Amino acid sequence: MMKFKFIPSAADTSLFDFKSGIVQCYCLIYVNDIILTMAASCVSIKPWTFTLSHHRSQRTSTLTHRRRSSMAVVSMSTKNIDIPIMVNGCGGKMGKAVIKAADSAGLQILPVSFGAQAESGQIVQLCGKDIKIHGPSEREGVLASIFDEHPNLIVVDYTVPAAVNDNADLYCKVGVPFVMGTTGGDRDRLYKTVEDTKVYAVISPQMGKQVVAFLAAMEIMAEQFPGAFSGYSLQVSESHQAGKLDTSGTAKAVISCFQKLGVSFDMDKVYTNDQGSQATEMVGVPEEHLSGHAFHMYHLTSPDQTVSFEFQHNVCGRSIYAEGTVDAIIFLAKKIQSRADKRIYNLIDVLREGNMR
Repeated sequence: MMKFKFIPSAADTSLFDFKSGIVQCYCLIYVNDIILTMAASCVSIKPWTFTLSHHRSQRTSTLTHRRRSSMAVVSMSTKNIDIPIMVNGCGGKMGKAVIKAADSAGLQILPVSFGAQAESGQIVQLCGKDIKIHGPSEREGVLASIFDEHPNLIVVDYTVPAAVNDNADLYCKVGVPFVMGTTGGDRDRLYKTVEDTKVYAVISPQMGKQVVAFLAAMEIMAEQFPGAFSGYSLQVSESHQAGKLDTSGTAKAVISCFQKLGVSFDMDKVYTNDQGSQATEMVGVPEEHLSGHAFHMYHLTSPDQTVSFEFQHNVCGRSIYAEGTVDAIIFLAKKIQSRADKRIYNLIDVLREGNMR
């Protein structure tokens, strides 16, 4: 049986963490120069498996949509970047992780956030700040006031899937640039709202930089070698924390690539494990990361069962997403400052520009 594993080029090794394993086939993927190269060996070798394990403009103004001209100068090399940000969903685990990462990067955390009606009035203490949560009825007035006071504001959204579109509608109505890290919602409506209002935004259901690089490599392979896996069967399994509210966008994106490569697969057949101790026993999730992890495995088998390929990426904790979000904020601030024509970006755009600390 052959195992299919990823080995990054020497120029890309800073993007990955590695563990060794014995396989009989290996693959070199060069993301930087957009070249996909594969090589196979008939003898057992010990390559590095691709495993992630992280522990540790012109813009429309307020409600009248008037143009703003004031822009802050953004320095990518200084510790104090001084970009004012508002993190919505600060009571959640991702919101808290982003605030901690942003504070470490020198961003200016504003002591205000949006949440559910039941959270209205609550105070979240993080990084020496008392962050007040405002409910839905207060959102528009609060956001307009903050945007007037901080014209270089960028909003970060880590709320819930059901709030994605209403929140984006508000950001666009007020004219505030934003980073949408929340998954779910009506994505077509989301993009149309941003396009119609010409607000700057980074929209990405996956904020893990290295995982996004892997997805980009998969898309390159699907584009350059359509039908390469025709007739192969696919098994997909994933494990997430029990509190995850929606289907993995990462799995959907990878499956879409396999479909372009000729594999027939029904999204409903994804096996999801979020049963705590089972994740440790069956998938190998460390106990300390049961409350926050993302393990994905994609297994391909040839029609005659003689050849198999396996793709796997495992993430422990949330720091990878928080750090990617901070990079997206800095990237977006630069685009606003330069008055870039393009308004909607994703994390691949951030990667291609080399905007990583």
